[in-house]
Amino acid sequence: MDVHAHLGPYSLFHIPDPDAVTMVDVMDRTGTEVTVLSANRAIQQDAHLGNSQALAAVDAHPGRIAAYAVINPWQDPKRELERLAGDERFVGIKVHPTLHRYPVTGARYAAVWAFAEETGCPVVSHSEHRSAYDAPPLFEAVAEKYPRASVILGHAGITPAGVDEAIEAAVRHESLWLEVCGSQMTGPLIMGMIERVGGHRVLFGSDFPFIDQRMSLGRVVCAPLTESQRQDVLSGNARRLFRWRPLPENEGLTDE
Repeated sequence: MDVHAHLGPYSLFHIPDPDAVTMVDVMDRTGTEVTVLSANRAIQQDAHLGNSQALAAVDAHPGRIAAYAVINPWQDPKRELERLAGDERFVGIKVHPTLHRYPVTGARYAAVWAFAEETGCPVVSHSEHRSAYDAPPLFEAVAEKYPRASVILGHAGITPAGVDEAIEAAVRHESLWLEVCGSQMTGPLIMGMIERVGGHRVLFGSDFPFIDQRMSLGRVVCAPLTESQRQDVLSGNARRLFRWRPLPENEGLTDE
């Protein structure tokens, strides 16, 4: 289960093959059952249109792709939350405080955390060391005010120092989960998460198409984990977390 991926072109630099067809082809090669994605257009320019693109990918690849609804605090968040509530193709919420230039602790996100508490809908957020908008320590205030909202720290802070901050926040707050994608992520950093937080709140994500899913998967596969820990990170924890709208089951998927 890949819980952190994206769809479509990105305005700041070129990404080759950022489409759902390529994603599913790579998933077939890696044996990945399901990928949960958000559209880059939703994160950057137009949340409503981008969320529609994510749903189109779900419809084109049923059982393989699931969608996050991106909530942009500047673009009618109430409308997109209502849309999320009424459309079962969405399985969670995506926020990106750094790109939206709005702090994760800000009042415009209050409806997101309240919705997550009320429904059990998981929220994945970008998290970045030293960011004024989503540095890992900022999530502690969210966890204290909304302790029943399950929040995934995407990239777990990105840098080694950020990972350490994310671990400290997750140790103090059971509602915070850590996700392992990022260009600076390593096997030892993943091991540190598991040793200090416990293997039950660490999730696999790739950041596809920014990072090849095969590379991201290799970090987990080659890390010195027990088989039980590896299975939890790669799928078991995601199955437990995504209970509001369960991720698709693909029991027939085989490694060929």
